[in-house]
Amino acid sequence: MNLKTSIKYSRASRFYDLCELPIELFLFRKFRIRAIALANGKTLEVGVGTGKNLPHYSPEIDLTAIDFSQGMLKIARKKLLQLQRELITLQEMDVQKLSFKDNTFDTIISTFVFCTVPDPIAGLKELYRVLKPGGKAIFLEHMKSKRALINIHLYMMNLFAKAILGTSMIRETQKNIESAGFIVQSVENLLFDVVRLIVAGKQ
Repeated sequence: MNLKTSIKYSRASRFYDLCELPIELFLFRKFRIRAIALANGKTLEVGVGTGKNLPHYSPEIDLTAIDFSQGMLKIARKKLLQLQRELITLQEMDVQKLSFKDNTFDTIISTFVFCTVPDPIAGLKELYRVLKPGGKAIFLEHMKSKRALINIHLYMMNLFAKAILGTSMIRETQKNIESAGFIVQSVENLLFDVVRLIVAGKQ
């Protein structure tokens, strides 16, 4: 991630949860719970942000959660203190340049992350590298639709999202996941075909 994007997210961290509160309560929270329930074993969460997923992990999960934004991690650490969980570690790290060894994790979790990563293929290839053979990568992501009418709205939203936080509303994330080498095992459309829950594996 570049420094400019990191600064944007650190500044936004102060009001990020508040801005997303309505859609989080009515939609995204239940989507997150479904995604997190699929985790097992040694797990990596990328783009942990303000820690919205942290309360939903089983206490038995050995979790390492990373983010590139110091501001976001500061809030996530406060939430982690309240949870009093011993098997969760937070680290500052860029998904495009992971410091973990190959074949480290049983599960990888990404929720609403790859709309923002500057080079999504590079980030996804890093996830592929650190995932164990036979492990699973769980992606809860929003992306470009296959429906032209929906995409008209997404392109309009993209003008604002791109300018404010560098977020793209029109990425073809499922294709990117496949291009990075993952084998897509299942796809569930949660909000039309814009928000999808994708489970992928590694040969």
